[in-house]
Amino acid sequence: MKKQLWLYGLLFMHLCAWSQENQPAEELYSRARAEAFDHKAYKKAIELMVLANQKAPENVDYQIFLGRLYTWDQQTEKARTILKTTFGDNPTYDDAALAYGSLVFWDKKPSKALEIVDKGLETNVDSESLWVLKAKILMELKENQRASATLTDALKHHPKSTVVRSLLQNMGTGTYRNEVGVDYSFVHFKEQFNEPWHIASLNYQHQTNIGPLIGRLSYGNRFGMGSSQFELDFYPRLSNTFYAYMNAGISNDKGVFPEYRAGFSLYANLPAAFELDAGLRYLQFTDDSWIYTFGLGKYYKNYWFNARAYITPSDNGVADSYALEARYYFGGPDDHVLLRAGTGFSPDNSANNVLYESTSRLRSNNITAGFRKLLGKSNVVYSELTYGRIEFTSDSKDDQYTIKVGYIKRF
Repeated sequence: MKKQLWLYGLLFMHLCAWSQENQPAEELYSRARAEAFDHKAYKKAIELMVLANQKAPENVDYQIFLGRLYTWDQQTEKARTILKTTFGDNPTYDDAALAYGSLVFWDKKPSKALEIVDKGLETNVDSESLWVLKAKILMELKENQRASATLTDALKHHPKSTVVRSLLQNMGTGTYRNEVGVDYSFVHFKEQFNEPWHIASLNYQHQTNIGPLIGRLSYGNRFGMGSSQFELDFYPRLSNTFYAYMNAGISNDKGVFPEYRAGFSLYANLPAAFELDAGLRYLQFTDDSWIYTFGLGKYYKNYWFNARAYITPSDNGVADSYALEARYYFGGPDDHVLLRAGTGFSPDNSANNVLYESTSRLRSNNITAGFRKLLGKSNVVYSELTYGRIEFTSDSKDDQYTIKVGYIKRF
C-alpha cells in the first residue's frame, strides 16, 4: 500500500511538472506575479519565471521581472547579471534602466546608479519613475540642489504626480543656494485696540548640503510698543524618509514677542504621498508655555492637504488649536493658492502668539486665503488675507483682519 501511494505521489509530481512546462509563457508570468505579490513566495515565482524566460527569451519584461525577483530574494549576483545584460541590450528601454539603476543604488553605488538613470532619461524623458529615482540618488549623494532641480524638471512632465510633489517638499530652492526675503503683516481690530499692529521681517536663507538654514530678524509694534526678535530655523534632512525642523529665537521685549522661543518637529515622508510630523514648541512670556504639535499631510495630484493640532497643558486647563489647510498647485512648488481654516491660537503664527499666554480657556476662529507665485526664475511674491473672531475675555470678542505680503529673491 505504501509503495502504491509513493508511486501515485511520484506520478502526480511528474504530471504537475509536465503541466507547468507546457503552460504558455504569459500564464507562467501571471502565476509568478501572483506568487510574488500576493504570497511573497519569491523562490516559487523565480522557478516559474525561469521557465517563462526559456519559452520567450526575447521578452525583455520577463527578463526584468526575473532580475527583480532575484533582488527581492537576496540573490544579488544573479540579479546583477541578468539586469546588467538586459540594460546593455536595451539601453533605451526605461524599465530596464529603472530596474538596473535601482539595484545598483540599493547596492550602495549611487554614482554608478546615477550614470545608468541618466542614460535611461536620454531617451525616456517622460519616465516619472526614472526622474524620482534620480532625485533619490542625488539626495543620497547630498546634492540637494540638483535633487530639487531634478524634481522641478520632473514636475514639468508630470504636474499631477503626488510622489514628485511629496519629495519636493522642503527640498530647498532648486539651483539657487541663497535667498533674501521680506514680509509685512498689518493687523487691524474692529474695536478691541485703537491702533493696528505691525510686524515686519527680514530673512536670509542658505541651502546647506543637508538642508536650509534660515536667519530671521523681525520687528513688531503692538500696543504702541516696538520690539525686535531674532530667530534661527534649520531643516536638516536626516534620510530619504525623515527630516526635522529646529527653531530658536530671542527678543528684547516679552510684551511684543516671547522673550525666548524654541521648536522642534520630526517629519516622516510615508508611502502614498502622506507626511506625518510630531514636535514641541516653547514660548516664554511671563510664564513658560510648552505646546505639543501633530500634523498629517497628503498630496493628491495638484493638491496638498494638511491637518494640524496644537495642545498646550497648563494649570488653567488645556488649550487646543486645530487647523485644516488645502493648497492647489498650478505650477511648481512656488505656484499655489491656499485656503486655511482654524480654531484656537497657533504658536507658529507671529501675528497672534503675543496673545498665547492668556488663551488657555479662550477661543478664536479664523480663515485664511493665500496666493504664492514664482516670477521669472528667482523671484517669489506671496500674500495672505486672514479674518479672525477672537475671544479676549469670556464676554468680550472682536474681529481681527490681517493682511500679509512678502517677496523673496534667490541667487
